[in-house]
Amino acid sequence: MNTAELGIYGENLAVTYLIKKGYRIIERNYRFKKNEVDIICLDNEILVIVEVKTRQTAEIGEPWRAVTKQKQKQIIQVANFYLQSKEINRNTRFDIVSIVHNSFRTDLEHILDAFYPLV
Repeated sequence: MNTAELGIYGENLAVTYLIKKGYRIIERNYRFKKNEVDIICLDNEILVIVEVKTRQTAEIGEPWRAVTKQKQKQIIQVANFYLQSKEINRNTRFDIVSIVHNSFRTDLEHILDAFYPLV
């Protein structure tokens, strides 16, 4: 599985996981300028912006560690544009779904409130 295929696999796995947990998927791969948000969904009344990181190994660190401050800033920018363009005014949360998938195992970790926008 190449990197692109692994990313698609991870996003599909995350969507399946979130749906099973009762989340309602609203958007996938929502783009603003050159940046993207992987999944936008509802957890009851809370709008959840989800970044999915999938790797074949955790040897260099868990996949969620790749969501750097710079990446968080980009995600927040896309989320702000989404909220403004859709005229949405509801509580919003930023989660990460971190996945390690290879021929030996598939581990999924869902991190709620993984980061917050700077005020």
